[in-house]
Amino acid sequence: MPAIALVSIFFIYPVFSTIYISFLSTHGQFVGVNNYINVLSRKEVLDVEGFPKPPPLGAIVHNLIWTLIHLPLSLILGLAFAVLFRSARGGSIAKSLIFIGMVLPLMVGGLLIRFTFESDLGIVPLFFHFVGVESLNKNWTVYSDTALLSLIPGSVWLFIGFNVVVYSSALANIPKDFEEAAAIDGAGSIQRFFYITLPMLRPASVFAVISTLIFELKTFDIVYIATRGGPGDASVVLSLLVYLFAFRSYDYGAAAAIATLLMLVTLIPAVYMVKLSK
Repeated sequence: MPAIALVSIFFIYPVFSTIYISFLSTHGQFVGVNNYINVLSRKEVLDVEGFPKPPPLGAIVHNLIWTLIHLPLSLILGLAFAVLFRSARGGSIAKSLIFIGMVLPLMVGGLLIRFTFESDLGIVPLFFHFVGVESLNKNWTVYSDTALLSLIPGSVWLFIGFNVVVYSSALANIPKDFEEAAAIDGAGSIQRFFYITLPMLRPASVFAVISTLIFELKTFDIVYIATRGGPGDASVVLSLLVYLFAFRSYDYGAAAAIATLLMLVTLIPAVYMVKLSK
């Protein structure tokens, strides 16, 4: 009963309340789906005219780009580090160092991203200066063509520790008998990985994909601290628009509509992945 009460107060009620508010105007009048039509017609939410082109492309497209880059990188690197440190000496220490990104507050992570891509100070512009690519020796967070791309690698670094822990736990639960039997039958390390290890990691992979998607779609702190969605709308994402509409424009109906869309976008792939795992 305490668990049901907490879930009802802090999850179920806010979800249905948000959906209800998304059908209301700023004056509390019922307007149907007008808020959804309104937000989807705004350029800061969805702007694909002439795509592909440099940002801003609208928050929905920015979220899509973020997911297409962040999701495979986080999963592949998380699995690679977990396998690499599985039997390596000092692997637990290395995993702890990688997990620091998850321990840091995301506000601090946003500041670190800003400094990492700061011209004359950040390691990324200095690297491109060292290799002679002067076009990228600049402050990435203040240019529309690089602002979004400066946030995504930083978010990978902040989140990758989670997937390393997930895959490390899953790898520890795979019986060694399977791999030993395959090795006796002549299977190489690559064959054992793709035909034994990887299939047995499917439940962990489903959990990692869902968790990573939720992180990507609800990311707010990093964007707010590092770029505030700028320059212009070049790095604006859906979660930031919820805040801007609600607490800057006081358009609660539009903010609730975006929040509802964000929930649906997260829910659809999550339900699919859960069904796939079964």
